[in-house]
Amino acid sequence: MTSSSDTSKRCGDCTLCCKVMEIEQLAKPAHAWCPHCRPRQGCTIYQDRPAECRDFSCLWLVNDLLDEAWQPSRAKFVLTTSEDGIEVRCDPGFPDAWRRVPYYAEIREWAVSGEQHDVTVIVITGRRVVLITPEREFDLGEVGPDERIVRELEGTRVVDARVVRVDPPVEP
Repeated sequence: MTSSSDTSKRCGDCTLCCKVMEIEQLAKPAHAWCPHCRPRQGCTIYQDRPAECRDFSCLWLVNDLLDEAWQPSRAKFVLTTSEDGIEVRCDPGFPDAWRRVPYYAEIREWAVSGEQHDVTVIVITGRRVVLITPEREFDLGEVGPDERIVRELEGTRVVDARVVRVDPPVEP
């Protein structure tokens, strides 16, 4: 995906990020509506919203290659990026929305490209994580905040994936 800023896109009545994203500054967990959100209307503290919210833009807003079908309120998932790649954050009421046409084929294409460039594609529903590769899907189950995904590679091809607990940082 090539990113650019398409100024004609606006959130409109889409508020799905206010449900699927965690907002640490508000102690709001992922997959629960923000108490300041009025679904399909907007944020009641918009002018004073936390920096996490101010700085966030879903991929649909910033990528002109994603048409109206990819607007989160229609797709039932929010596309985001992480240090490792692309995240498909599903509305828990529609956990398989990403499998529908036209999304599934495109997500698989991202996985093909991602494997060549060491970019992961994951689907997140609640705490459940699925790693998408060109050849298969690794259902990793629930992944906690103290865990991370480890991929086993043969060249650039992912042959296995697992979740491991991250040791707490050692204090000096």
